[in-house]
Parts: sequence; structure tokens; C-alpha cells
Amino acid sequence: MNPANTAAIAQARVLAVTAPAVGADPMRFLLRAGGGPRGFWARSDGWIAHSGALATVSAEGTQPDGVFRGIEANALDLFASGSEQNLGDAPGLRFYGGFAFRPEYATVDFWAGFPPALFHVPELELQSVEGADPVLTVRALVGAEGEGAESMLTRLRTLAAQICRELEPEGDTWGDPERSAEGSSTRVPFTRVESERGGWDAAVRDALAAIAEGRVSKVVLARTLDVITERRLDPIEVVRHLWTGNRGSHVFFFEPEDGCALLGAAPETITTVSGGLFYATAVAGTVPRGETASERKRLAKQLLASEKEGVEHRIALDDMVARLGVLTDEVHAQPEPHVLTLARLQHLETEIRARLPEGTSALTVLDALHPTPAVCGLPRDAALEFLEKEESFERGWYAGPMGWFDLDGNGVFVPALRCAVVRDLRWRLFAGAGIVEGSDPGLEWDETSIKFEPMLRALAASGVR
Repeated sequence: MNPANTAAIAQARVLAVTAPAVGADPMRFLLRAGGGPRGFWARSDGWIAHSGALATVSAEGTQPDGVFRGIEANALDLFASGSEQNLGDAPGLRFYGGFAFRPEYATVDFWAGFPPALFHVPELELQSVEGADPVLTVRALVGAEGEGAESMLTRLRTLAAQICRELEPEGDTWGDPERSAEGSSTRVPFTRVESERGGWDAAVRDALAAIAEGRVSKVVLARTLDVITERRLDPIEVVRHLWTGNRGSHVFFFEPEDGCALLGAAPETITTVSGGLFYATAVAGTVPRGETASERKRLAKQLLASEKEGVEHRIALDDMVARLGVLTDEVHAQPEPHVLTLARLQHLETEIRARLPEGTSALTVLDALHPTPAVCGLPRDAALEFLEKEESFERGWYAGPMGWFDLDGNGVFVPALRCAVVRDLRWRLFAGAGIVEGSDPGLEWDETSIKFEPMLRALAASGVR
């Protein structure tokens, strides 16, 4: 954070105005915000879109108390309790952004603009809870003495009304699933560069050797697929197709600056905290979805019966429950996993719930859980060391936590999976697979190929084909 900017914000009040935005589409809202910071977070028909940066909080990998606690401390220092004055039913201040997979890495190339942690308090926030009309919130800062507060509120009311008028439906089909299925009529030529199969097979064999020697019980290897387009794509077009094609996933989009963004469709939530109650899902173990209902049912039954997939899932679940147990005695996990069916894949999923002690925030829990065995492996330190040696690319924010938190300890975070980072004409896609005893290099390669599909299909619908 810029110290001068921090001091100015700490001495200011935040004014917030809300207005109903009936029929407003989040993609139209994001297009309106082109050129500045913006983001989108959705599952099914519930979503939040935001733009602008009233304040920015970032942290480096060398924070003395760690990057999670560093971000929380910076956010609390930035906004004193009770600094927000709302006109209407405005939500409290939320910080949107994410963390890198690990804090020590080179913030260059694809990851330039993505420090180890970065969050924005947006100027504009458009939210729709399932079954309800969207609501727009507009925020601004006024000085500590309150000068100009009344005129500022008047200006905010006028701005909110203007934006709501701009977002009124005009007969277009933004957000319409049928339009998304049709895709763009303009073809965008591209070049595809994929990880080498030989290198992947060798890495899986090394992982199996490490497992046989007892150094790790699981390691999550990832690989990349680069798509280089001949003209710049609008990332909002791509995230629109990603959202409409993956309504059961947690779709995320974060663009800290023009020309670079991270977007994806995660199958799980790593941390959800609301009013002291914790919720997350342990997701591990994978089979294809199947093309027909009967095939889908057969594959789901196969997944539930697989010893190898069951072991992979149990490793992730047990570690999450154990780490939560350090924070609270009230942890409850479903006794048996069930099958989570998504657009292209099926996974084993177990829901985890907990009651947290007073003062335990979402970032405190995230600090304990990340990286989970679902994105890293087990034991954690040994798996991280293995990945450092075996993976030839920089993970950056891939598999890191993405989402939001507030000053009351609430928050929602998902791992950055089934994702791509874009910088100008280059899209780098990531996909990983959990390697445990009994894993086969060829089958794990096929699994990662399927995991590329959500992003590849969204790009194809945007003209990259």
C-alpha cells in the first residue's frame, strides 16, 4: 500500500448509496467498467460484479506474520471500525481479490500485475442474490471532518440512478444461455502450445517413486496449455461463456489492470465464513461426466467404488478436518462422499461445517487450510518441495485462494482451478491431477486434458476455433 494513500483513507469516511437495478446484467456492467480494475464472482444465478478501486490492499511474500495475516492487518488499519456511512441497505465493505499459490515467486510475464496478495474495495458493486433483483452500491470517500458529505451523497444518488438507467435491458441477449451456446460468429485465429507429454510422464513417475519411498502420500502435478490469439479478445465475452457453461461451478474473474486477468470455474469452495459459521467442500477424485444419463450414472458408480479415487479424496478431507480441529472442536464432515456432477467431470465431494470461536476470521481459517492436499499434496512441505523441482512453469495465482473478505471476519474463497491467466494476446491455461499410489501417467494426462475444457470451450465460443 502507498503510505500517503493509506493515511488519506484512514482519515476519511466511506459514503455508500444503494439503488435497485432491475434487470441489470453483470456483463453489461463489466463492459461499462472497461480499462479499470473489475471482477466477477458467481455460482448458478447468484453473483457479484464490481469495478473501480476505492482502496487497494496488497502484501508481499515476506510479511512477518504471513501473507494472510498481513492482508487482514492492512485492511483493518486502512478502515477504522464504523468508518462507513450507508444510505439504504448497502452491504458492508468487502475486499475482492486473491492470493498466490505460494508467496515467493517472480511477478513477471503472465504474473506481472499479480503480487503475492492483492485486494480492491470497489467503487461500484452490483449484486444479485438468487431469486432477487440486482442491487447497485456506489461508494466514495469524504474527509475526516465530514466536509462535503451532503453534497457527496447527492452526487452518489444521481450517479447510482444514472448507472441503473444505463444497465436497463435493451432487448439484447447478454447473459442469455442460448446466445452463449451459439457463440461468436467471428473466428479468431490462434496458436496452441501444450506441455510435452514426455515431461509429464516423467514427472508422474517421479511422484510415484516419491510415494513408494514414503516421502509423500499425494502430490498434485499441474501442466499448462498456451493459446496465443491473433487479435485481443474481450475477457468479458470469455467469462460470460464460462459462466453460462459452468453454472454448477464457482466462476471467478479478477482483472487488476487493463490487459491482464485471471478467470476460471472452480469445483469447490475452500473457505466460506458467515457469522462465525464455516463451510467448505473437500473435492478430489475424478471421472468424466459421460455423454448420456446412463453413462453418467455408470461412471458415478465407478467413482464411488474406486479405491484409488477414494484414497485421493480421503487424503484431502482428513487433512482439512485435522487443520480445522486446531482452530475449533466443533468440526463436522459428512460420513460418506457423494458425487458432484459438473459440465464435463464428476468428482467425489464431502461437505465440511464448523462453528468457529469468536474472533476467528475467514483469513485465519484460510491461513490454516491453504494449500490443501487437493491443490498441493501431503505432507504439505514435502509436496511443495517436490513441485518446486518438477514443475517447469510458474504457478503464480494458479491454485491460490480467490474471493472476498470483510472487516467482520466473513468471506468466501475458492481455489483458482480450471482457470486461465491472460496477458494481451496470450492465454495460459492450467490443469492439475492428484497423483497417489496406483496413478497411471496416461490416465492422469487424460484427466488434465478434460480439465482444460471449461476454458477451451469458453474461448471457442468467443471465436477462438
